[in-house]
This record gives sequence, C-alpha cells and structure tokens, in this order.
Amino acid sequence: MNRFLLRRLATLVPVLLGVSVVVFLILHLVPGDPAEVIAGTGTTGQGIQAIRHQLGLDQPLLVQYLQWTGRLIRGDFGQSLMTREEVLPQLLYRFGNTLELAVGGMAVALCLGGAWGIVAATHRNSVWDHAFTMLSLVGVSMPIFWLGLLLMLGFAVELGWVPATGMAGPSTFVLPVLTLGLNATALVSRITRGSLIEVLQQAYVRTAWAKGVPPRSVLWRHVMKNAAVPIITVGALQFGYLLGGAVLTETVFVWPGLGRLLVDAIMQRDYPIVQGGILLIALTLIALNVITDVMYAFVDPRIRYQ
Repeated sequence: MNRFLLRRLATLVPVLLGVSVVVFLILHLVPGDPAEVIAGTGTTGQGIQAIRHQLGLDQPLLVQYLQWTGRLIRGDFGQSLMTREEVLPQLLYRFGNTLELAVGGMAVALCLGGAWGIVAATHRNSVWDHAFTMLSLVGVSMPIFWLGLLLMLGFAVELGWVPATGMAGPSTFVLPVLTLGLNATALVSRITRGSLIEVLQQAYVRTAWAKGVPPRSVLWRHVMKNAAVPIITVGALQFGYLLGGAVLTETVFVWPGLGRLLVDAIMQRDYPIVQGGILLIALTLIALNVITDVMYAFVDPRIRYQ
C-alpha cells in the first residue's frame, strides 16, 4: 500500500506539468490582450505596449512559462493582472467557499440518494421503487441553474424562509447546498439501487436469509459492505463534478466561490488567476482519486495494491 501511494503521488508531477502547459498555451492563444483590458478605451498603442512590458507579456511564451513555473515551485502564484493582489490568498479563500458547497451538497446526495437507493432495492418493483425511479429520472434531467431558480422562488421569494442570495450566515448556505445536493442525489440513488440489487442476488445473501440472520444485519453487515465500491466510485465522481459544476450555483446565488472568480478572470484575461485556479482544481481531483483508491482497500479486503 505504501509503495502504491508513493507511485500515485509521483504521478502528480507529470500530470500537473501537463495541465500547466495546456492551460498556459490555451490562455495565451485565446484572442484578446489583458493589457488592452487594463488600459481601457482611449489608450494609445504606446501606452498599451508599456503595460505589456510591465507585465512581462512581451516576452516569448517559453520565457513566460518558465518564469511562471519557477515561481510556482517557490509557492508564488503571482499577482492578479487586474487588481495586483496576490493570487494564492484569493484562490484559497474562494476555493474554501466552493468546497463548503461541494461538501454540503455531497452530504445531501449521499444521505438522500443512499436512503432512496436502499429503499428501492429492498422493495424492488414496489410503489416506492417506481416512485424513487421517477424522482431520479427527473433529478438527472433537471438543469442545475433551473433547479436553483425554482428553490429560490419557492423558499426565498414565496415563503421567505431563507435569503435568496449572498453569503451572510448559515441560512444563506441552505439553498445552494440543496441545489447541488438534489442534482447529485439522482445518480447516487440509481447507482446505490443497482449495486444493492446485484449483491442481494448473490448466493451468500440467500444463505444468510435461509439461516435466519436478521434482515437488518444482512443488509448492513453483508450487503452494504460488498456494494460499497460502486457507491464510493460514483460519490468521488460526483464530488469532482460538484467542485466543477458549482460555478452555475455560485452564479445563481451570488456565492463568492472559485467558479465565479475563474469566470470573471477568463473574461478579463487575468492569466495568473485562471492558471492557478485550474491547477488547484486539478490537484484536488488527483488527491480525490488517490483517496478513493485507498478507500477501496479498506471497504473491500479483496482489493490489494501490490
């Protein structure tokens, strides 16, 4: 296991290097000049050229890339081209806000989706099974921004139970978390149902029933443990999706997260923020994959990494 973890951690270097090269080149090939955005209208070509020289944008791409990676190795993500503030503190603050939404949404998805999947699997072809199947199909098909607007209209505008937008306390946390969580609940419930049904049909489960083992013990000690690997997999994938898809939720609810920061930075051609934000997301997803692989071994003793 230790060697496996070391190998997986070693893969961080080439993956992040590849991500940095792709992001750097794509951003610099996109039409638009941040110097013109900073200079504004009415600035002469000489003034724009002076800004480009001040920001180092007039140097060859290879030189700019090497300078940028050199600063990254020292832990320096540079300064924002627009605000001239340090990039790393901004990224960490905004990423923390996005992480709160993703963790809260994942908790909602696992609780509701897991419960729906268990009830549907243990009451197969019943009214509950058909009802939860229909709800799952509706949840998968529903656009996340539309769901957010519906929740805002119902609970904030009509009922007035929670604030509609902003980040001013625990109450403002409810609607964006529900929006993310309900969108992911559908897939979690479907995977949970399918995985449980497959395990419930195994011979050892039928043997446990025949021996008179209590149903609750069979479900939690035998079935859930062996059905957990697909659920962990889809949970990890959904968590990564929530981190990336939170930008729509953050836009609807005016939540100061990383997604909104990156969208604004892309529109303004603020290269350091976009590059640093994408690298931070890539590092998080890679770490999430490593944690998922480790969880496999703990949940299923048959899985061993040599």
